[in-house]
Amino acid sequence: MGGSHGHDPNARILADPIRRRRAHLLLAILLVPAALAAVVGTFLLWPGPAADRVSLGDPYGVASGVAMKTGTVERTVQETCPSSRGMAEAGGKELDCQVSYVVPEGATAPVPVEVPPETIASRPLEPGDKIRFLDLHEASTAIAAPYVFVDFVRTVPLVLLAIAYALVVCLVARWRGFRALLGLVGGFAFIGYFMLPALVEGRPPLLVALVSATVIMFGALYFAHGFSARTSTALLGTLFGLAVTAALALWVSDAAYLTGVGDESSYTLTTTVPELSLSGLLLCGLLIAGLGVLNDVTITQSSAVWELAELAPGSSARELFTAAMRIGRDHIASTVYTIAFAYAGAALPVLVLVSLYDRPLLDTFTSGQMAEEVAHILVGSIGLVLAIPVTTAVAVAVVKAVGSGRPVGTPRDPGDDARDALILQDANDSHLP
Repeated sequence: MGGSHGHDPNARILADPIRRRRAHLLLAILLVPAALAAVVGTFLLWPGPAADRVSLGDPYGVASGVAMKTGTVERTVQETCPSSRGMAEAGGKELDCQVSYVVPEGATAPVPVEVPPETIASRPLEPGDKIRFLDLHEASTAIAAPYVFVDFVRTVPLVLLAIAYALVVCLVARWRGFRALLGLVGGFAFIGYFMLPALVEGRPPLLVALVSATVIMFGALYFAHGFSARTSTALLGTLFGLAVTAALALWVSDAAYLTGVGDESSYTLTTTVPELSLSGLLLCGLLIAGLGVLNDVTITQSSAVWELAELAPGSSARELFTAAMRIGRDHIASTVYTIAFAYAGAALPVLVLVSLYDRPLLDTFTSGQMAEEVAHILVGSIGLVLAIPVTTAVAVAVVKAVGSGRPVGTPRDPGDDARDALILQDANDSHLP
């Protein structure tokens, strides 16, 4: 390709105006109905007042006199456990344990907080640590340990980490990165105000998930990447991947008997929200879990086609598709690793636990919660893998119709030279015998 298509890198594919209009019209015909369906679905499925009727309240404030407090660790010593004091008088035995003396906010005198052994084994409390603890001394005079450790206060480090993440994204991706962050915030806001209350109210989980995913993707892609044929192509591929994922999720949840009942949270939801279908919640999770990775592969693949078209404007549609799929295959391989290892990392405690059981490996991975994790990985992977060739084919057809987008004579960004050289080399190598 390199020897037969020696064109000016600043040139663009010249498109027939009639084909350009037809391509834009076709994209509109495919995307506008999907957008309208998402808007109508949001309106019809929007949760009503019934979604607010369920409230678990404060799990630590149910008893009279119980208060959650925050304090700073002053010192940690080994002494008689507050929970075992007075046991000797009753014929028992007093035990020694680590007790942290914590100064509550707004107070000066420290109080003894008994720390659970599992916390000490993982991360002992040190002077200066901020923790949350229950103040039970007014709840009942019979309580031997009036102050009980609950958790660490992690607000400051997590906020600093979030700020660092936002700064890195904005410095590297600039204005587009900032818009992507805003789109992310908007997506989570939509999940919080629409999807979660709708599920609690008993709306059809699969429809709620499809509407939520479609609205989030329309907003996130166009907001972060702008209104263009390139973005519309990626969005079309994303919607295709979502449809495949939804169909697979619907099938596997029934065929593999995935019930969604696997941990304490599931039983709590069953008791407090009987209208909520746990299997439907699992379906919803299968769709949302693969949303980010699916969006990543489609927008990257669409961008690759446009970059290749700018570098080799004389390439045929078949040559563009072959070169772009060469990039797409690498992306498939790396993304499959990403999904699998991401789930493995999140489920590492479960993996360690099941590895200790004396059971066949196949039985372990096809039982209970592990089967749900495996289904997440496989369903999401199939959806994104099939979305890549579809996105590539649509992108090639569109770029041939609307052009690569860079006007003749437009100066190139010097920072793109190295990247474009690699892309062009990849395109050339795809046609070597």
